[in-house]
Amino acid sequence: MAKLVMIRHGQSEWNALNLFNGWIDTNLSEKGIQQAKDAGDLLAEEGIEFDQAYTSVLTRAITTLHLALHEAGQLYVPEVKSWRLNERHYGALQGQNKAEAAEKWGDEQVHIWRRSYDVLPPLLDSYEETMTVQGKDYPAFDRRYADVPYGDLPLGENLKVTLERVLPFWYSNIAKDLQAGKNVVIAAHGNSLRALAKHIEGISDDDILNLEIANGQPIVYDLAEDLSINSKKTLSK
Repeated sequence: MAKLVMIRHGQSEWNALNLFNGWIDTNLSEKGIQQAKDAGDLLAEEGIEFDQAYTSVLTRAITTLHLALHEAGQLYVPEVKSWRLNERHYGALQGQNKAEAAEKWGDEQVHIWRRSYDVLPPLLDSYEETMTVQGKDYPAFDRRYADVPYGDLPLGENLKVTLERVLPFWYSNIAKDLQAGKNVVIAAHGNSLRALAKHIEGISDDDILNLEIANGQPIVYDLAEDLSINSKKTLSK
């Protein structure tokens, strides 16, 4: 029996500003740093010893993983980063204030873009697009994606597309480790983890809309060899 732990990154600077974050690379806020450390304390109390760690290529998830493993006394655990674990790409909504977006397009339309399973947000016009937020320029993509086939990078995603992007990495890496009996920790994002939870738990397209994953609260699955769930619990202070 193997354990899978999923941790949504701590609050980011853009979470605190109520901005759509997506694939834009932002840091943890002070609150987010503490949430990541608290997650590590909870893992230490739980006594889980990890064999493998996974995270996205976005700073807020990487930092969360490192802080949590440090607090748990397991910073040495082997680690793999993949763009496939990135947050859902919010397309042209990225960098916009959520309240202002609701004023521009209407509450109902923005709610549909945020919460529906298969409706896409407004898409970026190109891979070369950049945006300026509070005087700082943010490229849509940078050299961390240099090895990704050009057409595989998204210009915007819904949860359905996010799941389709995450699943190949689940099968090629994470599932194999778990079936080998390894304890795995994933530090990633609200929507990439919701996508994984949908797959692991067999959640319907309708019911997944109600699943919320809190920042910095580890979700612990005890999995059988066939990756069916023996138990699930969320750790919190």
